[in-house]
Amino acid sequence: MSGAHGSVLSVNVGRARAVAFTDAPGGATGIDKRPVDGPVRVAPAGPPGLAGGGVRGDTVCDLRFHGGADRAVYAFAREDLDGWQRELGRVLGNGSFGENLTVLGMDLRDALVGERWRVGPSTVLEVTGGRIPCRTFAGWLGEKGWVRRFTQAASPGAMLRVIEAGDIRAGDRIAVVHRPDHDVTVSRLFRAVTLERALLPDVLVAAPWMEREQREIAQRYTGKYRAGKGR
Repeated sequence: MSGAHGSVLSVNVGRARAVAFTDAPGGATGIDKRPVDGPVRVAPAGPPGLAGGGVRGDTVCDLRFHGGADRAVYAFAREDLDGWQRELGRVLGNGSFGENLTVLGMDLRDALVGERWRVGPSTVLEVTGGRIPCRTFAGWLGEKGWVRRFTQAASPGAMLRVIEAGDIRAGDRIAVVHRPDHDVTVSRLFRAVTLERALLPDVLVAAPWMEREQREIAQRYTGKYRAGKGR
């Protein structure tokens, strides 16, 4: 609900490097994100497939599936990283899942598609859906059956578009300032486009706010697009 809040534990950026485990054009990835000191500028990204992300200093290599306006910023909860850390028996530092914002005190599974966060004094971000796990993510983690395990957990973090640009730094407060009038959470949308496709017709109520890839998956399997009013 509006007024809920958390905080930014770290802002993480990655530089492109060549790896053997990606099928991205050029064979490079920026998934290896590390925390940075000081404020980081976050601004709207350009069209999907043509533009990178919205976090200054962060490299987006595979524009087919990453970056663009609907995926300008990726957030993942420290509490979820801690859970995976216990399950996998290995240290997972902030940024380990390729997230730009490691956040604290927020259950991102319950974030509504289309809800807005004020981060720090001026930045406003809008939730567009969750992360769909890919070959690069699996190769980076190096865990057997990783795509299946991550999918079954249905806690994919939150993809975000930038509504109002600003600087973000570790310690910034995150306040949920708007929640749309529907019940489509990040977790419910993620389950609908992965393992529970019977949910697809119901999640289309959130179509005006969905990120492009998840909207297209929903359209493909339902054959309809019940778009309501935009934001």
